[in-house]
Amino acid sequence: MTLSNPERRAASAANVFQSRVPGVGDFSLRPLAVPDDMPLLHRWVTQDYARYWGMQQATLAEVSDAYHALQQGVHTDCYLGLYHGEAAFLLECYQPAHDALAAHYPVAAGDIGMHFLVAPAETRIPGFTRAVMRVILDFLFRDSATHRVVVEPDVRNAKIHAINRHAGFVYQHEIDLPHKRAHLAFCTREQHQAARQSAGQRKEPA
Repeated sequence: MTLSNPERRAASAANVFQSRVPGVGDFSLRPLAVPDDMPLLHRWVTQDYARYWGMQQATLAEVSDAYHALQQGVHTDCYLGLYHGEAAFLLECYQPAHDALAAHYPVAAGDIGMHFLVAPAETRIPGFTRAVMRVILDFLFRDSATHRVVVEPDVRNAKIHAINRHAGFVYQHEIDLPHKRAHLAFCTREQHQAARQSAGQRKEPA
């Protein structure tokens, strides 16, 4: 993946997690920086491929305000994912008990919700998004208090459903959230490990 100068400038803060995915490369995570990362993020979220992110028409100021509010909260954490030192994806982690999602399933201790968005790539790498998902789940499950990862992707987003299932997510039922019709899906530590083992046996990337 070859990214532009803003992505390279965005890679300068301290990392909180590092991982190597065989056949793909080196990844790391660092806290999202507001306002420094916002021009980069604004460029990502306003492109057509990111339409399910719901910010295509947002201004730079609106994106900055939104992530400033998230960073100021105590129930959400945002990270910038790096690939070989260059900005490559956004990760949002949140507590389902303090989210609209809590109205749709019995939240259990150890649940954590997440959203992620991969950067627009200039050079496509086979298996890259699967590798990003693997890094994210490894990062979340490194905390022994995390028992299950919860996602609620838009029902129309066929690509992410395939990525989720490959990573070990088990789909439940459809739910109506304030801004979308979504699929509810869970992935436990054991399901993620089983999916990784299965992918390795098939010799698939990531």
